[in-house]
Amino acid sequence: MRKPQRRGAMAMEKSSSKYRTQFWYVAMVSFLLWLVLLYLFSSSATTVHTHERLFRQENVINLPINVPKHVQESDQAVLPVDVPKHDQEPDQPVVVSDVDNNTLPVNTSQEVQISEDAKVVTDLVEELEKEKIENEKKRADSGLSGRTTRSRRGHREPRKARLEPEKKRVRHNDDDNERNVVNSDENHQSYDKELNFLEPKDDVGSKKDRVGKEMANDLSNNDIESDNTSETVSEPKTQRHFTPNKTVSVAKNRVTSRRNRPKVMVRPRATRRNDPCRGKYVYMHDVPSLFNEELLKNCWTLSRWTDMCELTSNFGLGPRLSNMEGVSGWFATNQFTLEVIFHNRMKQYKCLTKDSSLASAVYVPYYPGLDLMRFLWGPFPFMRDAAALDLMKWLRERPEWKRMDGRDHFMVAGRTTWDFMRTPENESDWGNRLMILPEIRNMTMLLIESSPWNYHGFAVPYPTYFHPSTNAEILQWQNRMRRIKRRYLFSFVGAPRPNLGDSIRTEIMDQCKASRRKCKLLECVSGSQKCYKPDQIMKFFLSSTFCLQPPGDSYTRRSTFDSILAGCIPVFFHPGSAYAQYIWHLPKDIGKYSVFIPEKNVKEGKASIEKVLSRIPRGKVVAMREEVVKLIPRLMYFNPSGKRGDAGRFEDAFDVAVDGVLQRVEGLRKRIEEGNEEIFEFPEQFSWKYNVFGNVEKHEWDSYFDRH
Repeated sequence: MRKPQRRGAMAMEKSSSKYRTQFWYVAMVSFLLWLVLLYLFSSSATTVHTHERLFRQENVINLPINVPKHVQESDQAVLPVDVPKHDQEPDQPVVVSDVDNNTLPVNTSQEVQISEDAKVVTDLVEELEKEKIENEKKRADSGLSGRTTRSRRGHREPRKARLEPEKKRVRHNDDDNERNVVNSDENHQSYDKELNFLEPKDDVGSKKDRVGKEMANDLSNNDIESDNTSETVSEPKTQRHFTPNKTVSVAKNRVTSRRNRPKVMVRPRATRRNDPCRGKYVYMHDVPSLFNEELLKNCWTLSRWTDMCELTSNFGLGPRLSNMEGVSGWFATNQFTLEVIFHNRMKQYKCLTKDSSLASAVYVPYYPGLDLMRFLWGPFPFMRDAAALDLMKWLRERPEWKRMDGRDHFMVAGRTTWDFMRTPENESDWGNRLMILPEIRNMTMLLIESSPWNYHGFAVPYPTYFHPSTNAEILQWQNRMRRIKRRYLFSFVGAPRPNLGDSIRTEIMDQCKASRRKCKLLECVSGSQKCYKPDQIMKFFLSSTFCLQPPGDSYTRRSTFDSILAGCIPVFFHPGSAYAQYIWHLPKDIGKYSVFIPEKNVKEGKASIEKVLSRIPRGKVVAMREEVVKLIPRLMYFNPSGKRGDAGRFEDAFDVAVDGVLQRVEGLRKRIEEGNEEIFEFPEQFSWKYNVFGNVEKHEWDSYFDRH
């Protein structure tokens, strides 16, 4: 009896020993795997941050730089990122360390020279201002001697105060030289370094006297108080030229002279007068495939929850749908595939050229929205910026970029501006930093929603479900929209926003429920599938005369364009939902195609939506619907594979957007050629107002866009 027991014990002991050995094998393998992953993670992080340092050190854009007050002089190169104060807090300065000395040589002697030059000129400006206040003529000689003494003692002013007059001195005296600059690699390389435009130290003495005389004359002709002058220097550039009492002197204006002007400016080569594409040629960069084609090949990596491979098929239009109201050309299009649709439409653009010297504008076929989507919910936020930084470095090396420092370039992003506005100090926040990169700020960005307080972003329509291949399909759909009978006065499709305190959706839904016979409500609550079915949504809009379009998570909605496509008159509650956004695609006269009800009135219960809409005369409603039907072609994107027989009869959203870009670039080009000191002569926070009305005067909509 003992032998079987002994054998069983031995078997159990061997089995236990075997499991212990396997456990240690697994533990060792796991530990080694963890080490490998840790190494790869560290390597990728180092690579991205190295690229970022390269990007910042090799920046070639001469944009207005708002240096935070806390940035002090350092022996290292400090480059602040220019972020509008109204959008985010100022970025922290990025310090280029000695790690990259092999690739980023630092000229120490030049930096010392720059610092000394800056001190001399800064002290000169300060003393001249004091002379104006007390006694200019009496203290002129003593002021110059005092400045020289202080500069020898190593007197230091904040970096921003030194750089402003320094840039003024250099740009003023180099004015004639800038006009004769030619497009060469040598010139561009000299411009590529942040402060290489400063003059040799030997010239400082003679220049100092000239600057002193000039400043004295300027200050004698302009009534400026010393405290006002100091405030002006510390303000952002965009606010200096628009003080109500116009107390900013010519001297201070010259501080920012030509800050936005490119070092090299070459016009496109002229063609014959009868050329139908004269002034409309567009050159498309042949960017590396990893910025567009590779993203589509690896479409399965774009989203964790959505099959983007299916949605990016058919040139970005998505799967085909059955005919709607007897008209073909319908697709299950995702709103984030605009980049793919636009790229494929550009390939069919009638004035696309392979000769960049003919081009009035340059298109960059990068898919920033799809690129961002890969890492938007991932654990490594810095990866969201990697491709954008690489692309900017690639662009800066192209000869086309050097013609206007990218001001004739444009790009399309199939997401809202807010997805690309992350500040560097908040790495874990939403989105990436694309829209605040200096190169992008020189380009024109087309997005499905732009920022009202941004110079370079412009909104284009969301993709809808209708992408006709022929003009006959457009005419057929428009006629159908004119004849269709609409049972309901107004309708709303959407979800409540209880977490947004200023949202009016709850009030709108309550009013709709109270007007059951005249309002149709489709509440997109969890579990409801109708809100995700194109045919259900379109049938919903087809049954209504007016469609309510309140803001959601952001100002705009795709629903706006789906409802207009259905011939439904949109009702807006905030001017940022359409009027201040799609300035190229929608009429200036907002009353011709839409109804505006101030959201404040709805929120406070002062406005009854049913009463407002019921009081509109029937003749007015018919005229508004006709205007909406006429807008349909301009707010949709044609099928890139389609061949319209009578091409030119209709312009789609793509055509309108390209025309808008061409006009904007031509306007910038003319202002540069005319010698304007500033390309944009209005504060950036008033961009929405200038784009809509052509001026920055007071308007009743100011309260909607006041960020203070």
